[in-house]
Amino acid sequence: MALPLQPLSPLDGRYRAAVSGLGEFLSEAGLNRARVHVEVEWLIYLTDHEFFGTERMTEDQVRELRRFASSFGQAEIDELAVLEATTKHDVKAVEYLVRNRLAALGLTEIAELTHFACTSEDVNNLSYAITIREAVTEVWMPALRRVVAELRAAAYSYRDDAMLARTHGQPATPTTMGKELAVFVYRLERLEKQVSQGEYLAKFSGATGTFAAHLAADNTKDWPRISEEFVTSLGLTWNPLTTQIESHDWQAELYSRVAHVNRVLHNLCTDVWTYISLGYFTQIPVVGATGSSTMPHKINPIKFENAEANLELSSALLDSLSQTLVTSRLQRDLTDSSTQRNIGVALGHSLLALDNIVAGLGQISLNRKLLDDDLDDNWEVLGEAIQTVVRAEITAGRSSIVDPYALLKELTRGKKIGQADLVDFVTGLDIGDEAKARLVQLSPSTYTGLAGGLVDYLG
Repeated sequence: MALPLQPLSPLDGRYRAAVSGLGEFLSEAGLNRARVHVEVEWLIYLTDHEFFGTERMTEDQVRELRRFASSFGQAEIDELAVLEATTKHDVKAVEYLVRNRLAALGLTEIAELTHFACTSEDVNNLSYAITIREAVTEVWMPALRRVVAELRAAAYSYRDDAMLARTHGQPATPTTMGKELAVFVYRLERLEKQVSQGEYLAKFSGATGTFAAHLAADNTKDWPRISEEFVTSLGLTWNPLTTQIESHDWQAELYSRVAHVNRVLHNLCTDVWTYISLGYFTQIPVVGATGSSTMPHKINPIKFENAEANLELSSALLDSLSQTLVTSRLQRDLTDSSTQRNIGVALGHSLLALDNIVAGLGQISLNRKLLDDDLDDNWEVLGEAIQTVVRAEITAGRSSIVDPYALLKELTRGKKIGQADLVDFVTGLDIGDEAKARLVQLSPSTYTGLAGGLVDYLG
């Protein structure tokens, strides 16, 4: 017996609730709503400027047309499905839907201005630019900002919590947990700014970008100026030089930046996962949750693991979009049409990852005791401080030591030494008393430099 009809993508099944906000814009229905919006606004523009002897619509007529576009819902979705079953063309079906509404409003005299001088891509590229802009600014960016806000708060909260750094996975000069999280905040806020400043380009110039049909209809008008005025009225940036399609370079730029954000977030997830593995972060049990089907003690860092997987999927799709959308054979081929239908999927996996990261960050707590214990077990990391001070003493003429780096390498490399060992070593060094006093006072937990203060560079 066959299963009832099931969603193929987990974004439309298991994780639907987490990504449903994107469906408002990047679904087929969201795209068609934008197409209706563009067709309606073009009609209003043409009649407002009394093209071809038309009269301006009344305020009530304009309001009703715009209400039709903004209230696009299930009835219009169903009507479009019927129309497209006949037209076999999605944009033509939208045109007929608008014509039907004009007839219902008693505006048949302007019906021939519907889709006037437009190729399908004139409507499509505007619609995609609008829906992508809204999806990014209204859904994806707020989710990213929630992650950054959580990280920023944690960076300040943990700014002075010293911990052993691990370069190449090995004990290294101590830092603070706050400073390490601040690094991610700084990276993400910089990228967020780049995404927010991106342009959303659009064209409105006919079948091959030449305004040929426009001039055939009326060669007295400044059609490029009209095109620019209409495109910018929709809050988009006008592209004057295109083929039948807008060249999609802005999309490639956007997706590359979002993929870059994904990869920084992936780095965050692997680091937090590792801190959890080391015990630096403890996980707060979720009531009723199961970590393992056979090992009842386990609390698995699944939020960060889930985020990693979705960030990888998102970046793979965004990379593909960036690479393929910038190529179109001669004046037009249809590959971009199929490719662009996956924009929502690409952003959906990123949005799901953001949701998991926020949840994961809310389920961990800093284990300060373990951080302190780890530091106290690795006094050899002070070898850097000692040899650097000795170098300064040699330069100042207060020491005759030769090759202080080699001296400390012999003492510490691959060895575990304690506080007493280092105090004895420093006491016997040929350096000034003031330098000795400073070094004797050092401990791994105080050897964090300016780490805590560096968090303030976040502003």
